[in-house]
Amino acid sequence: MKGAPSTFRINALRLALLAVILIAWQLASGTLVPIFFISEPTAIAAQLYIWIADGSLFFHTLITATEAFAGFFLGGALGICTGVLLGRVKLLADLLDPFIMAFYSLPKIALAPLFILWIGIGMDMKIALTAVIVFFLVFLNTYTGVRNVSRELIAILSLMGANERHVLTKVVIPSAITWVFAGLRISVPYALIGAIVGELIASNRGLGYLLTSSAGQFDTSGVFAALIAIMILAFILNTFVKLVEKKAMPWKSFEATRDVTI
Repeated sequence: MKGAPSTFRINALRLALLAVILIAWQLASGTLVPIFFISEPTAIAAQLYIWIADGSLFFHTLITATEAFAGFFLGGALGICTGVLLGRVKLLADLLDPFIMAFYSLPKIALAPLFILWIGIGMDMKIALTAVIVFFLVFLNTYTGVRNVSRELIAILSLMGANERHVLTKVVIPSAITWVFAGLRISVPYALIGAIVGELIASNRGLGYLLTSSAGQFDTSGVFAALIAIMILAFILNTFVKLVEKKAMPWKSFEATRDVTI
């Protein structure tokens, strides 16, 4: 649509809104609300600077990022493959449906103690927990996308002599890819949840450890600083998924550009 606000203007308004929130927060801290409960933006910035200066923020962020990214890719890949397989083999899907729903209904965090017994409290446990959480989100979206592929298109390709590989690559995957990336985008925060919760339960490193350590010392500034680091990490992971989505579905960028210029 013509007259739509430019990217520069949108970003400027976002920065202005952020500045207003930070100024209001700084003024309210210690006057309207005790500092103990909400700290101060300046104190949080100072804590972040201390962690950056001594290298602890980068060390702990790298640990959490490794757990989240590894679990995200492992769970996402397994979810996509399983979703495509069960979406194409209805007998197998009907056979496994009650078992899948039973595991899906189970709160995944409840598996953490079991994973600790099986794997230990190291990084592998956090990766496994993250992968399980991501798997079900991506699997269900992929399965739904595959099952919603036009039966007419599949029938036409079958009549033309196409084999299963041709049907998958020419119809099923291109048609379901929007559902796949919807599942991947939804699972981004849950990947971090798996990594952080694993660190909260048993860890001496990672952003989850920084969070619990600060809370144990009643350091509100440290808690907020750790939360900001987690939000930045989530933003980076989400941005990565969006970039991959643009590469996999270039027509969506074209449609967005066309809508703006209409």
